[in-house]
Amino acid sequence: MDKEHGRLEERKIWTSTALNDYLDFPHVGQVFCIERIREIIKTGKRTKEVVYGITSLSPEEAKPADILNMVRGHWKIENSLHWVRDVTFDEDRCRIRTGNGPHVMASIRNIAISLLRLAGARYIAPALRYCARMGEKVVRLLGVRL
Repeated sequence: MDKEHGRLEERKIWTSTALNDYLDFPHVGQVFCIERIREIIKTGKRTKEVVYGITSLSPEEAKPADILNMVRGHWKIENSLHWVRDVTFDEDRCRIRTGNGPHVMASIRNIAISLLRLAGARYIAPALRYCARMGEKVVRLLGVRL
């Protein structure tokens, strides 16, 4: 049970190895079902979501709580990297669309985000604005001395 972002969220997980012999999936270790029930505190509106998954990890390697944490951890990556690229860098409106350009630009954005995080920036947008004001001094993040 969690209370974050103005909502209550209850998560339940069930795991099983009973389907392993029936699945045409290489290296299956166990299957799982996660049920999420969310309630928006202000409105009382409730939603229910059920997701199913397969993992190559055996029950000895990953207990149900471990799997639940791994699934939750996936969203941490989404929120800390992809959301920043989409919103702060406005990546979806980028006009570079051919050849290696999109991949190169995504790599440059990832490097910028990583450098700012290593420098201690908790929020990328204000850190970018700060760097823009610093001019040539910002290359110190790269270890370059002018």
